[in-house]
Parts: sequence; structure tokens; C-alpha cells
Amino acid sequence: MAQQKRLDPQGATDAWPGGVVSRPLPPGVVARDAVLEEPAPPPVTAALLARGQERFAIACQPCHGAAGEGDGIIVRRGFPSPPSYHTRRLRAVPAGYFVEVITRGYGVMYSYADRVEPADRWAIAAYIRALQLSRHATLAEAPEAAAALGEGRGEAP
Repeated sequence: MAQQKRLDPQGATDAWPGGVVSRPLPPGVVARDAVLEEPAPPPVTAALLARGQERFAIACQPCHGAAGEGDGIIVRRGFPSPPSYHTRRLRAVPAGYFVEVITRGYGVMYSYADRVEPADRWAIAAYIRALQLSRHATLAEAPEAAAALGEGRGEAP
């Protein structure tokens, strides 16, 4: 084997069409160390939130629970509890933080990059924000609710 003939990667050969030893890469191949761009956050719409709720129920709810308290079915069976999405720290982080955690994992949570598509990560992040707002929004942040309660007109709720 030490004496066997070898071909240089960019050398010439008549073994392949085109006369080059190296084969062309198939379409869509990405270099192993390539830095891929995450898609930009999409505008938050009812359809995006519905998709986020659906994906959250599939990928996140078993550990994080339906309300994001960290009390999912897996936790009730002995798995370590993840933090609640309703903590001050997680309410203060940008939505991209949740996308990053889904992509790379954090603590005992492994990466979901191969299980959740990049666009769905943003949908889940938007749904997490909706969960947080459902519990922590003020009337000033929800003018429609304030109007429905008679706020700003001097009426008692």
C-alpha cells in the first residue's frame, strides 16, 4: 500500500468525465464550517402565532408545560425542571434569545436545530412572547383591553 499510485485532488485523470479527479459538489451542499445566516424575524401575525403554538405544543410543551411554567409532563416524571418563561430574566431577553436556545441548546436542553426548522423557531419565540404577555401585560400595553374595560374615560371597570 505504501507504493500504490495515488491521484492528486485537483489532478488530471481519464477515470471521470471532465478529466479531473475531484468530483463537483452536489447542489445544496454546505461546507461543514460555514456560518449560516438565521432568517430575520418575521412580522408577528395571527398565522405566525398559530404556527408557533402548534410547534410549541410538539417540541416544547413536554418539558416547559402548556403555560410555559416549566412543569411539563417530562418534569412530572423526574426530569429537571426548566426555568419558567415568566421569570423577570426571560421576560427581558430579546426574542432572538429563544431562537438561539432552540438552535444550540442550553443547560440540559439539547439542540433542536435538527427537529425545528429555522422559520418555526421564530414562530415559537413569538408564541413564547404571547405567553409572557398573557400574564404580564399592563393595560397601557394593551389599549384595546383598556378601552373594553372603560379605562381612560373615567368609568369604573
